[in-house]
Amino acid sequence: MRETSPSRVYQRSNRAHELTPAERAIYDTLDPSRIPQHVAIIMDGNGRWAGKRALKRFLGHQQGAESVQYVVETASRIDLPWLTLYAFSLENNLRRPKNEVSFLMKLLKTYLISNVKRMNDNNIRMAYIGRTRELPSEVQDTMQWAAEQTAKNTGTTLTLALNYGSRSEIVDSARTLVHSMLAEAAKRGISLEDLLAAEGVDDAIKTRIDEPQLSANLYTAHIPDPDLVIRTSGEQRISNFLLWQIAYAEIFVTERLWPDFRGLHLLEAIADYQQRERRFGGLGETSDEDLSDVLPTEAELARG
Repeated sequence: MRETSPSRVYQRSNRAHELTPAERAIYDTLDPSRIPQHVAIIMDGNGRWAGKRALKRFLGHQQGAESVQYVVETASRIDLPWLTLYAFSLENNLRRPKNEVSFLMKLLKTYLISNVKRMNDNNIRMAYIGRTRELPSEVQDTMQWAAEQTAKNTGTTLTLALNYGSRSEIVDSARTLVHSMLAEAAKRGISLEDLLAAEGVDDAIKTRIDEPQLSANLYTAHIPDPDLVIRTSGEQRISNFLLWQIAYAEIFVTERLWPDFRGLHLLEAIADYQQRERRFGGLGETSDEDLSDVLPTEAELARG
């Protein structure tokens, strides 16, 4: 499990002047050495946004797509390395009405086609996670085209989670490990049972199936775990999103519905994140807890 981010050079973004005055006011208060490496967002509230305005749901989705580009461009202007958006869940695909799913697929195609130039202008690279092979072929073609068009960009990597479910991701990782063991056994010309027995079954399984191996076969193996997860619309749940990867992420929940979320609110979430102390299961640097009053002495241990 990747609890720490790779080293990077921290400095003020040379594109900060492109921020709005309100965004710049928040950005100037931030510690550039504590900008998160990876922010993941659960975009929620499109339907409620439309319902509050007596509009059809598809108009909420369209407005939500506009919010995506606003937030992504702000992320690029502050040199945020990784931004992952929960765009379309496995459950959405299975449980939403077919006409809504069809509209969402068309909206995704339109978004990618319409915004590739803006992504290139902002040095944004496109990526995807999820069971994307189950999406319509024409959608997959557009996704691949957008990824290829932005592949040379070196700024923010925008990852869209599409037909994504975290439990399914973990299952897929485990399946990959089993297939790799079968392939190794076949290459040696022996059965899987013989392969494991030759090394001691328990030891062989422990070597081949552990946290680093599972992590290395997740969809996100190539990117750092999220430092910050943002959930819009006030819901207090994770919704099967990056369950493995967010084990030590900070979580920020806002009542704001996704279509009303902008780059300003991303910066507010980062400012809140910077006020927190990340301990990864240990004691924080500012802890004033006196362990001598908590831990038993050697004499107490001997007595008991």
